[in-house]
Amino acid sequence: MAFTGAVMVPHPPILIPEVGRGEEQKISETTAAYLQVAEMISEMKPETIVLSSPHSIMYSDYFHVSPGIGAHGSLSQFGAGTVCKSVIYDTEFVNLLCRHAQERNFPAGTMGERNPELDHGTMIPLYFIDKKYTDYKLVRIGLSGLSLADHYRLGQMIAQTAKELGRRAVYVASGDLSHKLKENGPYGFDDNGPEYDRRVMEVMGRGTFEDLLDFPETLCEKAAECGHRSFVMMAGALDGTAVEVKKLSHQDTFGVGYGVCTYSVTIPDPERKFLDRWMEKQKKERAEKKAAEDSYVRLARASLEYNIRVGEKMKLPEDLPAEMYEQRAGVFVSLHREGRLRGCIGTIEPVQENVAIEILENAISAATNDPRFEPVREDELESLEYSVDVLGKTEKVSSEDELDVMRYGVIVTKGSRRGLLLPRLDGVDSVSRQILIARQKAGIGEKEDGVSLERFEVVRHF
Repeated sequence: MAFTGAVMVPHPPILIPEVGRGEEQKISETTAAYLQVAEMISEMKPETIVLSSPHSIMYSDYFHVSPGIGAHGSLSQFGAGTVCKSVIYDTEFVNLLCRHAQERNFPAGTMGERNPELDHGTMIPLYFIDKKYTDYKLVRIGLSGLSLADHYRLGQMIAQTAKELGRRAVYVASGDLSHKLKENGPYGFDDNGPEYDRRVMEVMGRGTFEDLLDFPETLCEKAAECGHRSFVMMAGALDGTAVEVKKLSHQDTFGVGYGVCTYSVTIPDPERKFLDRWMEKQKKERAEKKAAEDSYVRLARASLEYNIRVGEKMKLPEDLPAEMYEQRAGVFVSLHREGRLRGCIGTIEPVQENVAIEILENAISAATNDPRFEPVREDELESLEYSVDVLGKTEKVSSEDELDVMRYGVIVTKGSRRGLLLPRLDGVDSVSRQILIARQKAGIGEKEDGVSLERFEVVRHF
């Protein structure tokens, strides 16, 4: 067991006296907890600290590992330029970790560094740790827009790397909780904020890390949390080990959640291989959904799987319901993997001779032509979930009052620019947000006038 322990810590700059100028006294419980964290780490005497920060370099589809022999940073952006820090990176650890990622075709490495300076999500934990212990090298890793499961997988690779090198290591998961806990806070209030904090502190306070993988994306987004993926990566680094948990503090004085927990590794525990258990549960749920799929979804799945495995388009089956041969309509095919969108492409108006061919074509396009994602790989096919939306007739509306996000999709048009958003999407709970996203997809500015609106209903198959 290379990792002897791990910690979950926040990174509010106001904790630092040179920044807080007395305001830090209002979150003194967090400061006291941080000093306990530093004491624990000093007792463990790690050779390497692995730290994940949501404020390090972040990409939607790639994990950035800080390269080079070291880095420097300061809190000058918070008016405290005298608070600075230099670190030495564990280059041997970084090189081996990147080699493991490359061997597995996993999207992690040292490419794409835009700013080598230490971010405050790194600086603040090290500020407190350095009060008690400085004899370590650092591995700094950014988060990504990839799935929670992928963050856990990277944590497992980090643990494997530490074990192979024989490193005595500690993991520092830097991250605040919800940013929407109080009306007078900097980000306002949302009901999901307190709910997120309650749930995550319960999970982290028990050390039941499997539950982290089940947090809905919509809850995380509406709560405006920043550390969840950092905590999941830490859980991966502790995969298969028993831990002694101490929940030290949770404060929300300024409308942002600050939670501190420590984890001391005790013995190997195969019952705590949480990703394996979660994947098995997901596999069972997918099998149940697949067995219940109707002809529309089965056709989308068959079309994509045949195209990727055989390398050509499949012929249209002859045993589909008659309506699929007779009806013409626009169709959107959406793909999800491990709770996240993996691709979505569709047609507003029919371009094929019937709905069946529309599905055949759009399923392939959703997997290969969505510019937001890399093409779907063959090894992902078994974990994909599908939905097929068949669009009804569009009709113009004169005002937003005629729209309803649960019933109607919307099309926003200005000149040749046209953006569409389907109804009943996670995280889209107001007409104004629905229109805003449709505008963004069309490249129409939020304040631009002369925009026309259309609505349409859909029949969703999943």
